[in-house]
Amino acid sequence: MSSSARPLCRSRHDRMIAGVAGGIALRLRWNPVLVRAAFVVLALASFGLPVVLLYLILWLVLPEEGC
Repeated sequence: MSSSARPLCRSRHDRMIAGVAGGIALRLRWNPVLVRAAFVVLALASFGLPVVLLYLILWLVLPEEGC
């Protein structure tokens, strides 16, 4: 892991609900739309509950960007 790696946190600027997908996309340097689409596809494939719980847990655990 390089020393210039960004910490995993929720995005303040690129958010639709809580900034979880935007924060993951920022950390991995991916397109946020693809991360959100992956959340939706996984939610539909697993009947929603596990992915929704994961999102809620990440919302509670991840600090907001800039903290």
